Amino acid sequence: MRVDIEFDAEGATLRGWLYLPDEARTPAPCVVMAHGFSAVKEQGLDKFGAVFAAAGLGALVFDNRNFGASDGEPRQEIDPWQQVRDYRHAISYAQTLDAVDATRIGIWGTSSSGGRVLAVAAFDRRVACVVSMVPAVGDAGAVHRRLQPELTAAELARFDADRAARFAGEPPAMIPVVAADEGAPCALPGRDCWAFFEASQARAPAWRNEVTLRSVELGREFEPGIYMASISPTPLLMIVGSHDALTPTDQALAAFERALQPKRLVLLPGGHFEPYAALFEQASAAARDWFLEHLRPHAR
Repeated sequence: MRVDIEFDAEGATLRGWLYLPDEARTPAPCVVMAHGFSAVKEQGLDKFGAVFAAAGLGALVFDNRNFGASDGEPRQEIDPWQQVRDYRHAISYAQTLDAVDATRIGIWGTSSSGGRVLAVAAFDRRVACVVSMVPAVGDAGAVHRRLQPELTAAELARFDADRAARFAGEPPAMIPVVAADEGAPCALPGRDCWAFFEASQARAPAWRNEVTLRSVELGREFEPGIYMASISPTPLLMIVGSHDALTPTDQALAAFERALQPKRLVLLPGGHFEPYAALFEQASAAARDWFLEHLRPHAR
């Protein structure tokens, strides 16, 4: 069963879906979920929510502030620390629901939200377990591995120009999320990034191929990987792609090594976007089993 939900996040109304098991006893455990960089819930989170509900778990799926069905200004702006706070608002909301067991809340994130949930789990002991899939662990140079040095310099110059313009009262500059031309400025360079968002547009008409340039600059300031040792004793599952060029495999593995027990690593044979498509069954099953192990739904 899926119903539309909305909740106040201290000044912005965030909207999404609540999945509940059709035949499970209530209250049920619940997984709080949001998508990655600029993405909206229709870009694959429905499939994960359905898998979790079929296993006896609730799933609260919401669009990030400033994106999709959620409110917030400026539109299309990503503030990593605000998104961390919004996960915590979503947990608070989930705990008010009669159908949810407030003592059994898990969190799931992917890509940039995979980094957000690492920080949330380190700070918020209401979280009973966490799944971080192909996470951005916070190395500011990760995306720039894909850029030529002259493009990196040009990006820094754009940051400076945008800051000066905003100081003068102009609106924030915008930049495409992805671009078909590998040399064109965008937030997420690479043909695989373009292919994922291009393929998902039909089922996600609310997605827009732009973010504020400030979003990219703010992303460089967010380093959730430094909190890895603070997640314990909350159980951590990391799902990592063996050939991930967007959120580099070596950085994710190094972050996992810094985490304390209990923890588990699932290394999938592919890149950043395979867990949403070709490797969806493996990725969703690994997350589902981790939540079942640590949230322990009632027998059906």
